[in-house]
Amino acid sequence: MSVERKRELRAARLAARRAMSADDREAQDAALRSRLVEFLVSRAAGSVAAYVPLKGEPGGPRLTADLARGRRLLLPVLRADNALEWGVYAGVLAPGRRGLSEPVGARVALSVDVMIVPALAVDGSGMRLGRGGGSYDRALASRAPATPAVALLYRGEFLPALDGVPAEPHDRRVSGVLTPDGWVWV
Repeated sequence: MSVERKRELRAARLAARRAMSADDREAQDAALRSRLVEFLVSRAAGSVAAYVPLKGEPGGPRLTADLARGRRLLLPVLRADNALEWGVYAGVLAPGRRGLSEPVGARVALSVDVMIVPALAVDGSGMRLGRGGGSYDRALASRAPATPAVALLYRGEFLPALDGVPAEPHDRRVSGVLTPDGWVWV
């Protein structure tokens, strides 16, 4: 059953993240941010939707500031129904639902050059494993078809097999994966 397999895979990926040393995590986060900013500059991406990493998520605590430098950054606001709304980051974050940090101010439509999403794993077909709320699957479904969606992952979280992440009908794929070692486009 894919629900049980997802639960097992989530638990394994979260345990692996908790086992990372602080130095390894910091080095991988720095590599991810550097490669991501380089990519955004090469694409002349003037607007990006991203996430504010939770403790231990790829990108680390400096991700938001690095992405906001020189571009319009949209960040998610988690609604009570687990759908995401988007706000423009203006340098201030407030506490949100489920321990998330969110932008203050008005909500805007999701219209960006690149979308960056969190993930625990992604397989060779682009199937993404999130934390189980379905929020980003809904957001991925609502983005413009030409907008690339990129998942940030630590080493070992990209599963090259085409069926490494169990899928349910509501699950959505990403366009590419960035690890500290580089890009994989699916």
